[in-house]
Amino acid sequence: MTGLLVVTAVPAEAEAIQAGLADPTVAVVPVGVGPAVAGAATARLLALAEAAGRPYRGVVSAGVAGGFRGRVAVGGTVLGTRAIAADLGAESPDGFIPVDELGMPPELLGGGTAVAADPGLLAVLRAALPTAVVGPVLTVSTVTGAAASTDALSRRHPDAVAEAMEGYGVAVAANHAGVPFAELRTISNPIGPRDRDAWRMRDALTALTSAASALR
Repeated sequence: MTGLLVVTAVPAEAEAIQAGLADPTVAVVPVGVGPAVAGAATARLLALAEAAGRPYRGVVSAGVAGGFRGRVAVGGTVLGTRAIAADLGAESPDGFIPVDELGMPPELLGGGTAVAADPGLLAVLRAALPTAVVGPVLTVSTVTGAAASTDALSRRHPDAVAEAMEGYGVAVAANHAGVPFAELRTISNPIGPRDRDAWRMRDALTALTSAASALR
């Protein structure tokens, strides 16, 4: 059995993690942006490792995220308790309807629109990162960038702490492969009206390097 598989969206996130991690049993792979490509690439990596007789013992979706104001600070670290497909569903006159409330069988939803982090893997990460904010992390295909959509998302998920674009896809791939899953994020910006100039990407990547020691 090999060590952890850590998947990021982009090379800059992978490089930040590798800068704080000196462990040859941990593979850090940038797999692309968005839940579809992240899920497909993670599934392939898991299948190749299993076929080679060296299955991974866990998968961590890691990288930079936006954080909900008042729940996590910019530059902070988040550990996800659940990866939630926050925009998978249907619009209606009464508001957004999650896809698992539309009558589809659960087996067609990859474990539902929320996939829980593995309790054991999450406990190890929490012990190594005691100051991390812990809570659900939303997965979106469109980054939230307006006040109205921010308010709506916050009302639907009052306990969520952050949003990113890959966690749910990675979680579904891990779930199908029977491999423990967790999500680790550091915060570059508050969720809300888009202001790219205010993002503190360097601070978030520095925090990611610091948090990487928990993956050993």
